[in-house]
Amino acid sequence: MTKQQRKILIKIIIGAVLFAVGMVVTHLLTLPWWAELLIFLAVYLVPGFSVLEKAVRNIAHGQVFDENFLMTIASIAAFAIGQYPEAVEVILFYQVGELFEKIAVGRSRQAVSDLLDLCPDEATVLRDGKPETVLVDEVEVGEHILVRPGEKIPLDGTVLEGTTSLDTVALTGESVPRDATVGDAVISGCVNLTGLIRGQVTKPFGESTVSKILSLVENAGERKSRSEHFVTKFARIYTPVVVISAALLAIIPPLVIDAGSFSVWSNWMYRAISFLVISCPCALVISVPLSFFGGIGG
Repeated sequence: MTKQQRKILIKIIIGAVLFAVGMVVTHLLTLPWWAELLIFLAVYLVPGFSVLEKAVRNIAHGQVFDENFLMTIASIAAFAIGQYPEAVEVILFYQVGELFEKIAVGRSRQAVSDLLDLCPDEATVLRDGKPETVLVDEVEVGEHILVRPGEKIPLDGTVLEGTTSLDTVALTGESVPRDATVGDAVISGCVNLTGLIRGQVTKPFGESTVSKILSLVENAGERKSRSEHFVTKFARIYTPVVVISAALLAIIPPLVIDAGSFSVWSNWMYRAISFLVISCPCALVISVPLSFFGGIGG
């Protein structure tokens, strides 16, 4: 796990333990409302402070309607109507979702990072009969290269001398090594497993297999898909609509039913908060880019 992921996990664990202790204490002891509020507010700040901080920072930058804002409003409203445990639960479950999201994104990023390791920076070239180590983009088509056991094939070419087995799993997914002998074509990024081979370069570095794969990944990562553009636009409209709808849900029904009853106001406020939490679009907003980036990583 990354440092950020461990930090979130620690906050979740500490928050969950303190929440359990708070529930036991408030269940066994008869405490005044303000004491219960202080207990659960202290518990809430452990996993929830970062969410509050992001919400305030985003509001200061003009980005009001996001998932941090929704979680903040929902939890504060839960405190306001006396549903202290629910306020903590909302933020704990949200942090659990954030952790899974970051782990999933991290795995996809790692897959792409591993791809970058496919391409060696240098190649051993035979010039005037002597091996010489040069940068891969300095090797010209037709030159002879040496690839020792354990090294990655730096450029696409044809085997001129030697026999070996090649690990192609990083490029093709095939777990069984492939035999290569004189006359066989070999592609860059494969790992030479057993024997020393001499090959002739057939393509420059910019046109090699691994170089093309890297180029495709970089271009795909820089461009948003049509689905991503749609979800971004949808979230900008969807989130304000959810917040306004929740406000109307909390205000209009009590005015129509019985404006003088606190229990009616509390009941509809609770429904509005539930609506806010359920309607939070974080899963929708992350699903398409995460699937897209995960596909690139795969």
